[in-house]
Formats: sequence, structure tokens, C-alpha cells
Amino acid sequence: MIGLVSYLVFFLILSLIFGIAVLGLNLQWGFTGLFNAGVAGFIGIGAYTMAILTGPSRDAVFGGFELPFVIGLIGAMVVSGIAALAVGIVTHKLKHEYLAVATFGIAVTIQLVCLNWEYLTGGTLGLIGIPNPTKDLAEGPLAQNALFLCIVISLGLITFIAIENIVKSPWGRMLKAIREDEIASSSLGKDPARIRLEAFVLGCMAMGLSGALYVSFIGYVSPWDFLPILTFQIWTMLIVGGSANNRGALLGALIVWGVWTMSGYVISNVVPSEIQAQGGAMQAILIGLILVVMLLLRPRGLIGEELQVSRHARSLND
Repeated sequence: MIGLVSYLVFFLILSLIFGIAVLGLNLQWGFTGLFNAGVAGFIGIGAYTMAILTGPSRDAVFGGFELPFVIGLIGAMVVSGIAALAVGIVTHKLKHEYLAVATFGIAVTIQLVCLNWEYLTGGTLGLIGIPNPTKDLAEGPLAQNALFLCIVISLGLITFIAIENIVKSPWGRMLKAIREDEIASSSLGKDPARIRLEAFVLGCMAMGLSGALYVSFIGYVSPWDFLPILTFQIWTMLIVGGSANNRGALLGALIVWGVWTMSGYVISNVVPSEIQAQGGAMQAILIGLILVVMLLLRPRGLIGEELQVSRHARSLND
């Protein structure tokens, strides 16, 4: 029983950490129509920033400032936001598939930098010893993970409420207007390029927060944690749950991560050992099939965008 509870806590921590990244992507794609295919890169920036700011001193490697956990989280969000601002300024004229190709290339570049810049990232060996604040506050793995789950829930709730308030504000309604008809939005005196850039930066800051929480929980970071498959997972979570709906984003994170972990368990215990080496490919194929089925049968996701109905329309229906 204790083992089951421990695994459930572990599962919820990772699901909600990825859910924060999905919320950031939802702000970009669901509400603004920005096709960011470089999610893994911005999660990686947040993760390495956290490792550098809060990790122990290391020989021949930059960082090791041993700053508090909260400072690491803030730093991860700020650095991810700055990186997103630089990317957004360079790519502000690109849209749709062109933006997707550009951001994917940037994410691959970030991963290669993490792989080869040993002085900053530790190279292929990565960085270890990233502190978890719960280790000093609780005894035993279960108590520590339960406390970390409370931290993740709190930050996830703050992120959820913040994005909900953003999209329901006049600025948030402008995001949807730009998504639907940029020319009409421009005719109202708005600056779509600036607003898209702001949404892109805010979404990437949420991804940076997700990366910071991830490495603090795992205690280790390497370039292999931020391969393109991570971007694929985050996008699948959003599409399955329902874009332009923050509740759907979190639901999709829980479902897809549940399928991913359960399929990994089945592959390791049921699939013959001689083909278990292809387990990762099998998981990716399964997630791809789920994505295709959702797009065919329920393109709006499990919880799609809430359609706004005018009072006049409601009175006619009544």
C-alpha cells in the first residue's frame, strides 16, 4: 500500500510539472495561435538555470552559487523569458509552419549547446547534486515527495489562476482576436506583433518554471532530458486535453503521462526482452496513435475551448 501511494505521489509530481509547461504552450497556441515547436529547449533553459544557480560548486564548471530554491525558480523563469524575447524578436515575422520550423531548430540548437558546452552545462555528463528543498524539511522519501507535491500543486495553481486571469482580461481577449483575424485586430489600432511576442515570452517563462521544478525534484540534469520527444509529449498533452482550455491542458498532462508511464511498465514486464531495447520507440508510436485518434474523433480535445455565447443568442435559444 505504501509503495502504491509513493508511486502515485511520484506520478502526480511529474504530471503536474509537465502540466505547467502545457499551460505555457496553451497560452501560446491555444489562445494566440503561436506554433512553438521548441518547447523542450525552453524547459531545458529553465532546468539548467536552476542547476547553475542552486547547485553545489563544481570544478571546471560554471555556477555552483548555492542560492535558495525560490531564487532558482525566479531565475529560471527570467532567463527563459529573456531567451524567448530574443527568439521572438528574431522570428516575429514568421507564422504557422515557418514559426514551427524556426522554433524547432532553436530547440535543437539549445540541446546541442547543452551537449557540447561543458563549462556551462557539464556536457554529456550533465550536472548532479541539484538540491531539493524538501530534503531538509522532511524525513523519508515518501514525506519528502509529498511535501514536494504540495509545492508543485501550489505553483501549478498559481500558474493556472494567473493564465486564467490573463486570458479573461481585455489583453487576453485580444490574444483570441489576433488568433482569429490579425488584420481585423490591426484595424482596431492594436499591435499584433508586440502582443504575440508578449504571449510567447509569458508562455516560455512557464516552461522555464516547469524545467526548474523538474531538475530540483530529480536532482540531476543532462542534455538527454530535452530531446524533441519532450516537445512531442507536451503538444500531445495539450491536444488530448483540449487547447484554449487550461483545465483541458492539465487533464491532458495527467492522461498522456499516465499512458506513457503505464506503457513503459507494460513493455518492461510483458514485452520479450530481446525487443525491449525498442521500448522508447514503442511508447512514441503509442502516443502518436493517441494523437491521431484524437485529431480524427475529437479535434477539440476532451475539454475543448469554451465558446462564448452572447446574451442575445441565449435569449433566442430560451
